[in-house]
Amino acid sequence: MNRDKTYSCGWREHGQRLALAGLAWVFVSTAFAQSQRPPAAPGAKPPIILDSTGAFEVGGKVIRNPDNPTQTLSCDHGYVEYFIPQNRRQVGLIFWHSSSTKVWENRWDGGEGYKSLFLRQRYPVYLWDGPRVGRANWSCEPINYKPEYFDQRNYLAWRFGPSFMNWHPGVQFPTGDVEAWNQATRARYDEFDTLDNALLQGEAGGLAIDKLGPVVAVTNSAGGWRALLSALNAKTGNMKGLVAYETPGFVFPEGEGVPPAPKAPFGPNAVPLAEFMKLTKFPMQMVFGDHTATHPTWSIHLKNARTFCEVVNHHGGDCEVLLLSDAGLQGNTHIPFADLNNEAVAAELSKWLRRKSLDK
Repeated sequence: MNRDKTYSCGWREHGQRLALAGLAWVFVSTAFAQSQRPPAAPGAKPPIILDSTGAFEVGGKVIRNPDNPTQTLSCDHGYVEYFIPQNRRQVGLIFWHSSSTKVWENRWDGGEGYKSLFLRQRYPVYLWDGPRVGRANWSCEPINYKPEYFDQRNYLAWRFGPSFMNWHPGVQFPTGDVEAWNQATRARYDEFDTLDNALLQGEAGGLAIDKLGPVVAVTNSAGGWRALLSALNAKTGNMKGLVAYETPGFVFPEGEGVPPAPKAPFGPNAVPLAEFMKLTKFPMQMVFGDHTATHPTWSIHLKNARTFCEVVNHHGGDCEVLLLSDAGLQGNTHIPFADLNNEAVAAELSKWLRRKSLDK
């Protein structure tokens, strides 16, 4: 009996030694295999690792049916979709479109957009739809939609070329890709470009900024005007900066700068100087692509941007105008962050964030 027990224990111990030896071989083999893997390619993109993602509505009101007060409608709110990376930076980026959130998600050719580019840099990213736009389209007022024929107008306004499908030489758009054009022209919401609508969106935008914490607004087209109005409405100091890609709309102090144009689709509008001073509390950069100086409309918007920065700086603020061509980038359009060279355009934004100590 004792011999059997000894025999059994001996085999058990022998088996354990074999198992340990096998485990050691696995470790050695794994280490060897890992040592034989090629190193990561230079410039390889860091992974996107999210701590959380989600969405919420902000602002708006509840109205009652005048014919039946027991019926209500929740409307005129904004919508925020958020992506929070692990080991996040202190200041987030709220991407503010004037067409659809699609322009922040992909390049024209389907490549990576600003959303992914800056998540890889560990900035919290917020995609914003203002009231009555995109995913926040419940309106408290009647809206009459009439189809308008925008494709040719968009092509010219976005400065893809001097005439429809006559591309500018060197334009940063995949000109031979029909599907890229299809994607670009379909990624649109109705904007309702009026002062009343911009003020409505500015009210909800201010609430969003207060709720999100420290953010830099990164905007496109008329989104820049709405972000300025949102900064005026915010009750906190959470607005830490504004980078506006090709905004046609501005806010000026009463009696200064460009006279107000309340009936124009993009203003400008005027506010008391004491209110305007809120726009001097954070740095701003107004960014423009190619062919602005010679375009009949964009040459005016560029001039207004320079006037706006002069007024802001006169009152102690920090505002600059950047032509991407002055940074050595050529061929950029009205939506440069979706152009083929969007990584180089994003690098300019990263430089600005670093320069303004907003990359901590």
